[in-house]
Amino acid sequence: MAANSRKTALITGIAGQDGYYLAELLLNEDYNVIGTSHRSNCESFIRIAGQDVPICHLDLHDARSISALLEKTEPSEVYNFASRSSSSQLFDDPIATAEINGLAVVRFLEALRKVLPATRFCQASSSELFAKSRQSPQDEDTQMLPSNAYGAAKLLAHNMIGAYRDQFGLFACSAILFNHESPRRGIEYVTRKITYSVARIAAGLKDKLTLGSLESRRDWGFAGDYVHAMWLMLQQDLPEDYVIASGHTHSVRDFCAFAFSRVGRDYRDHVIIEENAARRPEKIELCGNPAKAMTRLGWRPTVAFADLVGMMVDADCAALLPGAEN
Repeated sequence: MAANSRKTALITGIAGQDGYYLAELLLNEDYNVIGTSHRSNCESFIRIAGQDVPICHLDLHDARSISALLEKTEPSEVYNFASRSSSSQLFDDPIATAEINGLAVVRFLEALRKVLPATRFCQASSSELFAKSRQSPQDEDTQMLPSNAYGAAKLLAHNMIGAYRDQFGLFACSAILFNHESPRRGIEYVTRKITYSVARIAAGLKDKLTLGSLESRRDWGFAGDYVHAMWLMLQQDLPEDYVIASGHTHSVRDFCAFAFSRVGRDYRDHVIIEENAARRPEKIELCGNPAKAMTRLGWRPTVAFADLVGMMVDADCAALLPGAEN
């Protein structure tokens, strides 16, 4: 291990929303942080919290690449955010999804078993595990019945984490994350599509926003809170899986109402409904029960739904100001 006593954390998918917030948290906790990218021409560093965080190329299809990186960096903690995750990717390429969201996790676990068995591993899992559940809200004991390739691959990863934990004693955990948003959410997600459009409408750059059904409901929370829960999971004496959620749901209509009211507008004047663009309605509402995380980790969400929406709208409005980096 490195001569200094600082912990080293390896974060896959560090350039994404969750990777950024976790890196910021860990840097504030005085960790050495290392990120990865699947792009062979990736930058050598990413700037986070005023620091240059090194980025290493990692091919998640290649077990030897994973083992070599672990041997080189010797992390005490690994957080896996690498995933095909947007709604457009739920079933567009099931083979690629199975590789990245499922088999890559198995490769990581096997590499850890052989190279760094004392390293702690946290997998970013998903509420999509419960897509066909008959129970709401969902907790760690709810039957897992995914309905698409994304959820099925995440379930493979979830089950293998449990198997490696039981068979080999790895400190490996699944964080079953319900929807979590922030100003860093990608524009391809409906929440950011809404707030980005609200900012442009407020600035007079467009007038209408086209969405599918406004009645879909989600359990939405703040990404910064959710990565804090993941960090807490790896600080415990024993590895366990946790549902990370707000415990409350809101509709897309609610999101639109709060977002437009933030700029003094009425969403009904600007939103156009395109029914054929809507996802099929869920038979059971996806709503997480975070009681275990609250009890055992002492975790609590700190950002309420209305404040989350306001934060995202404010950030997108600020990005349109003269001199802002867009």
